[in-house]
Amino acid sequence: MADRMAFFTTPRRPRERRAPQERLGDWNEVYREGALLPVVSTQAGRCMDCGLPFCHHACPLGNVIPDWNTLVAHRDWGAAASRLLATNNFPEFTGRLCPAPCESACVLAIDGEAVTIKNVELAIADRAWEDGYDRPQPPERMTGLRVAVVGSGPAGLAAAQQLTRAGHTTTVYERADRIGGLLRYGIPPFRLEKHRLDRRIGQMAAEGTRFRTRVAVGRDVSADDLRARHDAMVVAIGATACRDLPVAGRRLPGVYQAITYLTLANRVDEGDCPASPVSAEGRSVVIVGGGDTAADCLGTALRQRATAVTQFDINPRPPDRRAPGQPWPVHPKVYRVTTSHEEAGGSAAEPRVFAAVTVGFEAGADGRLAAVRFAEARPGDRSPRPGTERTVPAELALLALGFNGPGRRSGLARQLGLAADRQGRLVRDEGFAARADGVFVAGDAGRGQSLIVWAIAEGRAVAAAVDGYLRGATDLPAPIAPSDGPLTV
Repeated sequence: MADRMAFFTTPRRPRERRAPQERLGDWNEVYREGALLPVVSTQAGRCMDCGLPFCHHACPLGNVIPDWNTLVAHRDWGAAASRLLATNNFPEFTGRLCPAPCESACVLAIDGEAVTIKNVELAIADRAWEDGYDRPQPPERMTGLRVAVVGSGPAGLAAAQQLTRAGHTTTVYERADRIGGLLRYGIPPFRLEKHRLDRRIGQMAAEGTRFRTRVAVGRDVSADDLRARHDAMVVAIGATACRDLPVAGRRLPGVYQAITYLTLANRVDEGDCPASPVSAEGRSVVIVGGGDTAADCLGTALRQRATAVTQFDINPRPPDRRAPGQPWPVHPKVYRVTTSHEEAGGSAAEPRVFAAVTVGFEAGADGRLAAVRFAEARPGDRSPRPGTERTVPAELALLALGFNGPGRRSGLARQLGLAADRQGRLVRDEGFAARADGVFVAGDAGRGQSLIVWAIAEGRAVAAAVDGYLRGATDLPAPIAPSDGPLTV
Protein backbone atom coordinates (compact mmCIF):
# COMPACT_ATOMS: atom_id res chain seq x y z
CA MET A 1 0.00 0.00 0.00
CA ALA A 2 1.20 3.50 -0.84
CA ASP A 3 -0.82 5.09 1.96
CA ARG A 4 -2.76 2.88 4.35
CA MET A 5 -5.30 5.65 5.05
CA ALA A 6 -5.77 6.96 1.49
CA PHE A 7 -9.01 5.03 0.99
CA PHE A 8 -10.37 6.96 3.98
CA THR A 9 -8.92 10.42 3.37
CA THR A 10 -9.00 10.61 -0.45
CA PRO A 11 -12.41 10.76 -2.18
CA ARG A 12 -13.01 8.92 -5.43
CA ARG A 13 -12.38 11.12 -8.46
CA PRO A 14 -13.01 9.57 -11.90
CA ARG A 15 -11.44 10.75 -15.12
CA GLU A 16 -12.80 14.07 -16.30
CA ARG A 17 -14.98 14.12 -19.41
CA ARG A 18 -15.42 16.94 -21.87
CA ALA A 19 -18.64 18.92 -21.58
CA PRO A 20 -21.59 17.13 -23.27
CA GLN A 21 -22.29 19.96 -25.72
CA GLU A 22 -18.62 20.05 -26.71
CA ARG A 23 -18.64 16.30 -27.32
CA LEU A 24 -21.69 16.50 -29.55
CA GLY A 25 -19.74 18.78 -31.89
CA ASP A 26 -17.28 16.05 -32.91
CA TRP A 27 -16.70 12.29 -32.95
CA ASN A 28 -13.64 12.29 -30.71
CA GLU A 29 -13.41 10.33 -27.47
CA VAL A 30 -15.44 11.79 -24.63
CA TYR A 31 -12.59 12.15 -22.12
CA ARG A 32 -10.62 15.34 -21.64
CA GLU A 33 -7.07 14.81 -22.86
CA GLY A 34 -4.51 14.59 -20.08
CA ALA A 35 -7.23 14.59 -17.42
CA LEU A 36 -5.89 11.45 -15.78
CA LEU A 37 -2.63 12.93 -14.63
CA PRO A 38 -1.56 13.62 -11.92
CA VAL A 39 -4.87 12.62 -10.31
CA VAL A 40 -4.55 8.95 -11.22
CA SER A 41 -1.58 8.28 -8.92
CA THR A 42 -3.54 9.63 -5.96
CA GLN A 43 -6.56 7.56 -6.96
CA ALA A 44 -4.44 4.41 -7.29
CA GLY A 45 -3.24 5.05 -3.74
CA ARG A 46 -6.80 4.44 -2.48
CA CYS A 47 -6.31 0.72 -3.14
CA MET A 48 -6.05 -1.17 0.16
CA ASP A 49 -4.04 -4.09 -1.29
CA CYS A 50 -6.60 -6.48 0.22
CA GLY A 51 -5.46 -9.82 1.53
CA LEU A 52 -8.19 -11.40 -0.59
CA PRO A 53 -8.64 -9.11 -3.62
CA PHE A 54 -12.06 -9.87 -5.07
CA CYS A 55 -11.30 -7.58 -8.01
CA HIS A 56 -9.08 -10.41 -9.31
CA HIS A 57 -12.00 -12.82 -9.35
CA ALA A 58 -14.43 -10.38 -10.94
CA CYS A 59 -12.04 -9.83 -13.86
CA PRO A 60 -11.93 -12.85 -16.20
CA LEU A 61 -8.40 -11.86 -17.23
CA GLY A 62 -7.20 -12.22 -13.64
CA ASN A 63 -5.58 -8.79 -13.72
CA VAL A 64 -3.31 -8.31 -10.70
CA ILE A 65 -4.99 -5.02 -9.88
CA PRO A 66 -3.53 -4.23 -6.42
CA ASP A 67 -0.01 -4.72 -7.79
CA TRP A 68 -0.30 -2.13 -10.52
CA ASN A 69 -2.32 0.21 -8.31
CA THR A 70 0.58 0.32 -5.85
CA LEU A 71 3.12 0.79 -8.64
CA VAL A 72 1.13 3.67 -10.14
CA ALA A 73 0.79 5.27 -6.70
CA HIS A 74 4.61 5.22 -6.57
CA ARG A 75 4.75 6.40 -10.22
CA ASP A 76 6.65 3.32 -11.38
CA TRP A 77 4.96 3.25 -14.78
CA GLY A 78 7.32 0.73 -16.38
CA ALA A 79 6.69 -1.94 -13.74
CA ALA A 80 2.97 -1.16 -13.74
CA ALA A 81 2.83 -1.66 -17.51
CA SER A 82 4.70 -4.96 -17.17
CA ARG A 83 2.13 -6.23 -14.62
CA LEU A 84 -0.84 -5.10 -16.70
CA LEU A 85 0.40 -6.41 -20.06
CA ALA A 86 1.20 -9.78 -18.49
CA THR A 87 -2.54 -10.50 -18.22
CA ASN A 88 -4.22 -8.24 -20.79
CA ASN A 89 -3.26 -7.97 -24.46
CA PHE A 90 -5.38 -4.88 -25.10
CA PRO A 91 -5.75 -2.72 -21.98
CA GLU A 92 -6.27 0.41 -24.10
CA PHE A 93 -9.55 -1.21 -25.25
CA THR A 94 -10.79 -2.53 -21.91
CA GLY A 95 -9.80 0.71 -20.17
CA ARG A 96 -12.24 2.49 -22.46
CA LEU A 97 -14.97 -0.07 -23.14
CA CYS A 98 -15.25 -2.46 -20.19
CA PRO A 99 -18.05 -1.80 -17.65
CA ALA A 100 -15.52 -2.61 -14.91
CA PRO A 101 -16.99 -5.52 -12.90
CA CYS A 102 -13.70 -5.32 -11.00
CA GLU A 103 -14.84 -2.04 -9.44
CA SER A 104 -18.13 -3.61 -8.35
CA ALA A 105 -16.06 -6.27 -6.54
CA CYS A 106 -13.67 -3.78 -4.93
CA VAL A 107 -13.80 -4.18 -1.14
CA LEU A 108 -14.35 -0.44 -0.80
CA ALA A 109 -17.59 -0.87 -2.77
CA ILE A 110 -19.15 -2.83 0.12
CA ASP A 111 -20.22 0.40 1.77
CA GLY A 112 -18.45 3.15 -0.15
CA GLU A 113 -16.90 4.14 -3.46
CA ALA A 114 -14.61 1.74 -5.28
CA VAL A 115 -11.10 2.48 -6.48
CA THR A 116 -11.13 3.94 -10.01
CA ILE A 117 -9.58 0.72 -11.35
CA LYS A 118 -10.69 1.28 -14.94
CA ASN A 119 -9.15 4.77 -15.04
CA VAL A 120 -5.88 3.51 -13.57
CA GLU A 121 -5.77 0.71 -16.15
CA LEU A 122 -6.31 3.18 -18.98
CA ALA A 123 -3.62 5.50 -17.65
CA ILE A 124 -1.12 2.63 -17.57
CA ALA A 125 -2.12 1.47 -21.06
CA ASP A 126 -1.76 4.91 -22.64
CA ARG A 127 1.47 5.64 -20.77
CA ALA A 128 2.87 2.27 -21.92
CA TRP A 129 2.43 3.30 -25.55
CA GLU A 130 3.79 6.80 -24.99
CA ASP A 131 6.89 5.68 -23.10
CA GLY A 132 7.64 2.60 -25.23
CA TYR A 133 6.81 -0.06 -22.63
CA ASP A 134 4.30 -1.78 -24.96
CA ARG A 135 6.67 -2.84 -27.72
CA PRO A 136 6.31 -5.63 -30.33
CA GLN A 137 7.33 -9.02 -28.98
CA PRO A 138 8.28 -11.21 -31.95
CA PRO A 139 9.05 -14.84 -31.08
CA GLU A 140 12.66 -15.84 -30.52
CA ARG A 141 12.19 -18.94 -32.66
CA MET A 142 9.46 -20.33 -34.92
CA THR A 143 7.82 -23.70 -34.37
CA GLY A 144 7.10 -24.35 -38.05
CA LEU A 145 3.42 -24.88 -37.21
CA ARG A 146 0.63 -22.90 -38.85
CA VAL A 147 -2.61 -21.64 -37.28
CA ALA A 148 -5.59 -19.99 -38.95
CA VAL A 149 -7.70 -17.61 -36.85
CA VAL A 150 -11.08 -16.85 -38.41
CA GLY A 151 -12.43 -13.55 -37.16
CA SER A 152 -10.63 -10.39 -36.03
CA GLY A 153 -12.65 -9.22 -33.06
CA PRO A 154 -11.03 -9.04 -29.60
CA ALA A 155 -11.10 -12.83 -29.11
CA GLY A 156 -9.52 -13.57 -32.48
CA LEU A 157 -6.91 -10.84 -32.11
CA ALA A 158 -5.95 -11.93 -28.59
CA ALA A 159 -5.63 -15.55 -29.70
CA ALA A 160 -3.55 -14.54 -32.72
CA GLN A 161 -1.17 -12.38 -30.71
CA GLN A 162 -0.58 -15.09 -28.11
CA LEU A 163 -0.02 -17.77 -30.77
CA THR A 164 2.33 -15.57 -32.80
CA ARG A 165 4.38 -14.75 -29.71
CA ALA A 166 4.57 -18.50 -28.99
CA GLY A 167 6.27 -18.98 -32.37
CA HIS A 168 3.42 -20.29 -34.52
CA THR A 169 2.86 -18.83 -37.98
CA THR A 170 -0.55 -17.28 -37.45
CA THR A 171 -2.88 -15.81 -40.06
CA VAL A 172 -6.07 -13.92 -39.24
CA TYR A 173 -8.89 -14.14 -41.80
CA GLU A 174 -11.54 -11.40 -41.76
CA ARG A 175 -14.55 -11.17 -44.06
CA ALA A 176 -14.79 -7.37 -43.79
CA ASP A 177 -12.49 -4.93 -45.57
CA ARG A 178 -10.67 -3.96 -42.36
CA ILE A 179 -9.42 -5.80 -39.29
CA GLY A 180 -11.17 -5.32 -35.96
CA GLY A 181 -14.64 -6.89 -36.02
CA LEU A 182 -17.07 -5.06 -33.74
CA LEU A 183 -14.19 -2.95 -32.41
CA ARG A 184 -13.95 -1.50 -35.91
CA TYR A 185 -17.54 -1.19 -37.07
CA GLY A 186 -19.72 -1.75 -33.99
CA ILE A 187 -18.14 0.67 -31.51
CA PRO A 188 -18.47 4.40 -32.31
CA PRO A 189 -15.28 6.49 -32.42
CA PHE A 190 -16.40 8.59 -29.45
CA ARG A 191 -15.88 5.45 -27.37
CA LEU A 192 -12.85 4.08 -29.25
CA GLU A 193 -10.93 6.14 -31.76
CA LYS A 194 -9.84 3.78 -34.53
CA HIS A 195 -6.22 4.93 -34.64
CA ARG A 196 -5.80 3.03 -31.37
CA LEU A 197 -7.02 -0.15 -33.04
CA ASP A 198 -4.76 0.48 -36.05
CA ARG A 199 -1.79 0.96 -33.72
CA ARG A 200 -2.38 -2.42 -32.05
CA ILE A 201 -2.83 -4.17 -35.40
CA GLY A 202 0.42 -2.61 -36.56
CA GLN A 203 2.17 -3.99 -33.49
CA MET A 204 0.81 -7.46 -34.20
CA ALA A 205 1.98 -7.28 -37.82
CA ALA A 206 5.45 -6.26 -36.59
CA GLU A 207 5.46 -9.38 -34.40
CA GLY A 208 4.66 -11.57 -37.38
CA THR A 209 0.89 -12.03 -37.38
CA ARG A 210 -0.50 -12.10 -40.91
CA PHE A 211 -3.82 -10.54 -41.85
CA ARG A 212 -6.14 -11.40 -44.74
CA THR A 213 -9.19 -9.19 -45.22
CA ARG A 214 -12.19 -9.61 -47.54
CA VAL A 215 -12.04 -13.38 -47.04
CA ALA A 216 -15.29 -14.97 -45.88
CA VAL A 217 -14.27 -18.46 -44.82
CA GLY A 218 -16.99 -20.86 -45.94
CA ARG A 219 -17.80 -18.73 -48.99
CA ASP A 220 -14.68 -17.20 -50.57
CA VAL A 221 -12.50 -20.06 -49.39
CA SER A 222 -13.58 -23.51 -48.24
CA ALA A 223 -13.32 -24.02 -44.49
CA ASP A 224 -12.13 -27.58 -45.11
CA ASP A 225 -9.38 -26.39 -47.46
CA LEU A 226 -8.26 -23.77 -44.97
CA ARG A 227 -8.17 -26.34 -42.18
CA ALA A 228 -6.15 -28.70 -44.39
CA ARG A 229 -3.51 -26.00 -44.98
CA HIS A 230 -3.04 -25.31 -41.27
CA ASP A 231 -2.13 -27.38 -38.24
CA ALA A 232 -4.98 -25.86 -36.20
CA MET A 233 -7.84 -23.43 -36.63
CA VAL A 234 -9.50 -20.99 -34.21
CA VAL A 235 -13.09 -20.01 -35.01
CA ALA A 236 -13.73 -16.60 -33.47
CA ILE A 237 -16.44 -15.27 -35.76
CA GLY A 238 -18.43 -13.57 -33.03
CA ALA A 239 -22.18 -13.48 -32.46
CA THR A 240 -23.57 -11.82 -35.55
CA ALA A 241 -27.13 -13.18 -35.77
CA CYS A 242 -29.20 -10.15 -34.71
CA ARG A 243 -32.29 -10.74 -32.61
CA ASP A 244 -35.35 -9.46 -34.42
CA LEU A 245 -38.68 -8.01 -33.38
CA PRO A 246 -41.57 -9.86 -35.10
CA VAL A 247 -44.28 -7.23 -34.78
CA ALA A 248 -46.54 -5.48 -37.29
CA GLY A 249 -44.68 -3.10 -39.59
CA ARG A 250 -41.24 -4.59 -38.94
CA ARG A 251 -40.38 -4.47 -42.68
CA LEU A 252 -41.30 -0.83 -43.16
CA PRO A 253 -38.64 1.42 -44.70
CA GLY A 254 -36.98 3.20 -41.80
CA VAL A 255 -36.67 0.19 -39.45
CA TYR A 256 -33.11 -1.10 -39.20
CA GLN A 257 -30.94 -3.33 -37.08
CA ALA A 258 -28.66 -1.27 -34.84
CA ILE A 259 -25.49 -2.91 -36.15
CA THR A 260 -26.36 -1.82 -39.71
CA TYR A 261 -26.78 1.76 -38.51
CA LEU A 262 -23.57 1.77 -36.45
CA THR A 263 -21.51 0.14 -39.20
CA LEU A 264 -22.52 2.80 -41.72
CA ALA A 265 -21.73 5.58 -39.24
CA ASN A 266 -18.31 4.07 -38.61
CA ARG A 267 -17.66 3.87 -42.33
CA VAL A 268 -18.19 7.61 -42.55
CA ASP A 269 -15.55 7.99 -39.83
CA GLU A 270 -13.22 5.73 -41.82
CA GLY A 271 -13.65 8.00 -44.86
CA ASP A 272 -15.50 5.46 -47.00
CA CYS A 273 -18.41 7.83 -47.71
CA PRO A 274 -19.22 11.49 -46.98
CA ALA A 275 -22.50 10.71 -45.20
CA SER A 276 -24.37 7.66 -43.97
CA PRO A 277 -27.27 6.44 -46.13
CA VAL A 278 -29.05 5.63 -42.84
CA SER A 279 -28.62 8.86 -40.92
CA ALA A 280 -30.62 10.28 -38.02
CA GLU A 281 -30.09 13.85 -39.23
CA GLY A 282 -33.33 15.80 -39.10
CA ARG A 283 -35.31 12.73 -38.03
CA SER A 284 -37.13 11.60 -34.92
CA VAL A 285 -35.57 8.35 -33.76
CA VAL A 286 -36.72 5.45 -31.61
CA ILE A 287 -34.17 2.97 -30.26
CA VAL A 288 -35.51 -0.39 -29.07
CA GLY A 289 -33.20 -1.92 -26.48
CA GLY A 290 -31.54 -1.07 -23.20
CA GLY A 291 -27.92 -2.18 -23.48
CA ASP A 292 -24.60 -0.76 -24.61
CA THR A 293 -25.48 -1.02 -28.29
CA ALA A 294 -28.61 1.05 -27.70
CA ALA A 295 -26.53 3.67 -25.88
CA ASP A 296 -24.08 3.74 -28.80
CA CYS A 297 -27.00 4.33 -31.17
CA LEU A 298 -28.17 7.18 -28.93
CA GLY A 299 -24.78 8.90 -28.94
CA THR A 300 -24.51 8.45 -32.70
CA ALA A 301 -27.99 9.82 -33.38
CA LEU A 302 -27.32 12.86 -31.23
CA ARG A 303 -24.12 13.61 -33.17
CA GLN A 304 -26.02 13.21 -36.43
CA ARG A 305 -28.42 15.92 -35.20
CA ALA A 306 -31.59 13.91 -34.75
CA THR A 307 -34.58 16.11 -33.90
CA ALA A 308 -35.66 13.77 -31.09
CA VAL A 309 -34.48 10.43 -29.69
CA THR A 310 -36.51 8.04 -27.53
CA GLN A 311 -35.15 4.77 -26.17
CA PHE A 312 -37.43 1.90 -25.15
CA ASP A 313 -36.10 -0.41 -22.43
CA ILE A 314 -38.38 -3.38 -21.76
CA ASN A 315 -36.98 -3.72 -18.24
CA PRO A 316 -38.21 -1.60 -15.32
CA ARG A 317 -36.00 1.25 -14.19
CA PRO A 318 -33.19 -0.24 -12.07
CA PRO A 319 -32.68 1.02 -8.52
CA ASP A 320 -30.12 3.72 -7.84
CA ARG A 321 -28.26 1.48 -5.40
CA ARG A 322 -27.34 -2.18 -5.24
CA ALA A 323 -30.43 -4.28 -4.51
CA PRO A 324 -30.39 -6.83 -1.64
CA GLY A 325 -30.72 -9.63 -4.17
CA GLN A 326 -27.47 -8.55 -5.86
CA PRO A 327 -25.01 -8.42 -2.95
CA TRP A 328 -21.36 -7.47 -3.20
CA PRO A 329 -19.19 -8.58 -5.01
CA VAL A 330 -21.47 -9.28 -8.00
CA HIS A 331 -21.79 -6.63 -10.70
CA PRO A 332 -25.17 -5.08 -9.83
CA LYS A 333 -27.93 -3.97 -12.16
CA VAL A 334 -28.36 -0.35 -11.11
CA TYR A 335 -29.48 2.83 -12.82
CA ARG A 336 -26.57 4.11 -14.89
CA VAL A 337 -26.18 7.22 -17.01
CA THR A 338 -23.79 6.47 -19.88
CA THR A 339 -21.92 9.23 -21.66
CA SER A 340 -24.60 9.09 -24.38
CA HIS A 341 -27.42 9.54 -21.86
CA GLU A 342 -25.44 12.36 -20.30
CA GLU A 343 -25.32 14.02 -23.71
CA ALA A 344 -29.07 13.61 -24.06
CA GLY A 345 -29.54 15.56 -20.83
CA GLY A 346 -29.07 12.85 -18.20
CA SER A 347 -31.80 12.59 -15.60
CA ALA A 348 -32.96 16.12 -16.49
CA ALA A 349 -34.09 14.94 -19.94
CA GLU A 350 -34.16 11.15 -19.70
CA PRO A 351 -34.50 9.70 -23.23
CA ARG A 352 -35.35 6.24 -21.87
CA VAL A 353 -38.84 4.90 -21.38
CA PHE A 354 -38.56 1.97 -18.98
CA ALA A 355 -40.89 -1.04 -18.86
CA ALA A 356 -41.85 -0.30 -22.47
CA VAL A 357 -42.64 -3.11 -24.89
CA THR A 358 -42.75 -2.30 -28.61
CA VAL A 359 -45.95 -3.64 -30.21
CA GLY A 360 -45.77 -2.29 -33.77
CA PHE A 361 -44.49 0.15 -36.37
CA GLU A 362 -46.85 2.43 -38.28
CA ALA A 363 -46.46 3.82 -41.79
CA GLY A 364 -47.17 7.33 -42.98
CA ALA A 365 -48.79 8.44 -46.23
CA ASP A 366 -45.55 7.79 -48.12
CA GLY A 367 -45.38 4.17 -46.92
CA ARG A 368 -42.36 4.81 -44.70
CA LEU A 369 -42.08 4.57 -40.93
CA ALA A 370 -43.97 7.37 -39.18
CA ALA A 371 -44.57 6.14 -35.62
CA VAL A 372 -43.83 3.36 -33.14
CA ARG A 373 -46.53 1.84 -30.94
CA PHE A 374 -45.56 0.72 -27.45
CA ALA A 375 -47.23 -0.32 -24.23
CA GLU A 376 -46.34 -0.76 -20.60
CA ALA A 377 -44.60 -4.10 -20.03
CA ARG A 378 -46.13 -6.38 -17.42
CA PRO A 379 -43.72 -7.54 -14.73
CA GLY A 380 -42.65 -11.12 -15.19
CA ASP A 381 -43.59 -12.05 -18.75
CA ARG A 382 -43.06 -8.48 -20.09
CA SER A 383 -46.19 -8.71 -22.21
CA PRO A 384 -48.14 -5.54 -23.15
CA ARG A 385 -50.47 -4.37 -20.40
CA PRO A 386 -53.97 -3.81 -21.90
CA GLY A 387 -55.08 -0.20 -22.05
CA THR A 388 -51.57 1.30 -21.90
CA GLU A 389 -50.78 1.44 -25.62
CA ARG A 390 -49.38 4.71 -27.00
CA THR A 391 -47.50 5.96 -30.07
CA VAL A 392 -44.43 8.12 -30.50
CA PRO A 393 -43.46 9.75 -33.82
CA ALA A 394 -40.47 8.11 -35.48
CA GLU A 395 -38.88 8.34 -38.91
CA LEU A 396 -36.05 5.99 -37.95
CA ALA A 397 -36.26 2.96 -35.65
CA LEU A 398 -33.20 1.01 -34.54
CA LEU A 399 -33.38 -2.50 -33.10
CA ALA A 400 -30.67 -3.03 -30.46
CA LEU A 401 -31.87 -6.36 -29.07
CA GLY A 402 -28.63 -8.31 -28.94
CA PHE A 403 -27.39 -11.34 -30.84
CA ASN A 404 -27.93 -15.11 -30.94
CA GLY A 405 -24.59 -16.69 -31.78
CA PRO A 406 -22.91 -16.63 -35.19
CA GLY A 407 -25.97 -17.74 -37.14
CA ARG A 408 -27.13 -21.25 -37.95
CA ARG A 409 -26.60 -20.81 -41.70
CA SER A 410 -22.87 -20.12 -41.40
CA GLY A 411 -21.05 -21.79 -44.29
CA LEU A 412 -17.97 -22.22 -42.13
CA ALA A 413 -19.87 -24.09 -39.41
CA ARG A 414 -21.64 -26.28 -41.95
CA GLN A 415 -18.48 -27.21 -43.83
CA LEU A 416 -16.59 -28.06 -40.63
CA GLY A 417 -19.56 -29.93 -39.15
CA LEU A 418 -19.73 -27.64 -36.10
CA ALA A 419 -22.81 -28.11 -33.94
CA ALA A 420 -24.81 -25.27 -32.36
CA ASP A 421 -26.76 -25.30 -29.12
CA ARG A 422 -30.30 -23.98 -28.60
CA GLN A 423 -28.99 -20.42 -28.23
CA GLY A 424 -27.12 -20.65 -31.53
CA ARG A 425 -23.67 -20.85 -29.91
CA LEU A 426 -21.08 -23.17 -31.45
CA VAL A 427 -20.50 -26.19 -29.22
CA ARG A 428 -17.04 -26.77 -27.75
CA ASP A 429 -15.66 -28.88 -24.92
CA GLU A 430 -13.90 -27.70 -21.76
CA GLY A 431 -10.71 -27.33 -23.80
CA PHE A 432 -12.37 -25.03 -26.37
CA ALA A 433 -12.18 -27.86 -28.93
CA ALA A 434 -14.98 -28.35 -31.45
CA ARG A 435 -16.10 -31.65 -32.91
CA ALA A 436 -13.72 -31.32 -35.88
CA ASP A 437 -10.13 -32.29 -35.06
CA GLY A 438 -7.81 -29.33 -34.61
CA VAL A 439 -10.65 -26.79 -34.63
CA PHE A 440 -11.24 -24.59 -31.59
CA VAL A 441 -14.01 -22.09 -30.83
CA ALA A 442 -13.48 -18.84 -28.91
CA GLY A 443 -15.28 -15.61 -28.05
CA ASP A 444 -18.91 -14.79 -28.60
CA ALA A 445 -19.23 -17.58 -31.19
CA GLY A 446 -19.03 -20.09 -28.35
CA ARG A 447 -19.89 -18.06 -25.26
CA GLY A 448 -22.68 -15.98 -26.72
CA GLN A 449 -22.91 -12.20 -26.61
CA SER A 450 -20.61 -10.98 -23.84
CA LEU A 451 -18.16 -8.26 -22.78
CA ILE A 452 -14.88 -7.35 -24.45
CA VAL A 453 -12.95 -8.43 -21.36
CA TRP A 454 -14.45 -11.92 -21.62
CA ALA A 455 -13.60 -12.05 -25.34
CA ILE A 456 -9.95 -11.21 -24.65
CA ALA A 457 -9.85 -13.80 -21.87
CA GLU A 458 -11.32 -16.39 -24.24
CA GLY A 459 -8.72 -15.52 -26.87
CA ARG A 460 -5.88 -15.97 -24.40
CA ALA A 461 -7.34 -19.24 -23.10
CA VAL A 462 -7.97 -20.73 -26.54
CA ALA A 463 -4.40 -19.85 -27.54
CA ALA A 464 -3.16 -21.96 -24.62
CA ALA A 465 -5.44 -24.80 -25.73
CA VAL A 466 -4.17 -24.63 -29.32
CA ASP A 467 -0.54 -24.43 -28.23
CA GLY A 468 -1.04 -27.48 -26.01
CA TYR A 469 -2.70 -29.35 -28.88
CA LEU A 470 0.17 -28.55 -31.24
CA ARG A 471 3.10 -29.15 -28.90
CA GLY A 472 1.70 -31.46 -26.24
CA ALA A 473 2.19 -28.87 -23.50
CA THR A 474 1.99 -25.12 -23.14
CA ASP A 475 3.37 -22.27 -21.08
CA LEU A 476 0.65 -19.86 -22.23
CA PRO A 477 -1.81 -18.65 -19.58
CA ALA A 478 -5.41 -19.83 -19.68
CA PRO A 479 -7.38 -17.40 -17.51
CA ILE A 480 -10.79 -19.01 -18.00
CA ALA A 481 -12.57 -22.19 -19.09
CA PRO A 482 -15.54 -22.20 -21.48
CA SER A 483 -17.93 -22.91 -18.61
CA ASP A 484 -16.71 -20.03 -16.44
CA GLY A 485 -18.99 -17.06 -15.98
CA PRO A 486 -19.28 -13.78 -14.07
CA LEU A 487 -19.59 -13.73 -10.30
CA THR A 488 -23.16 -14.52 -9.29
CA VAL A 489 -25.07 -14.99 -6.06
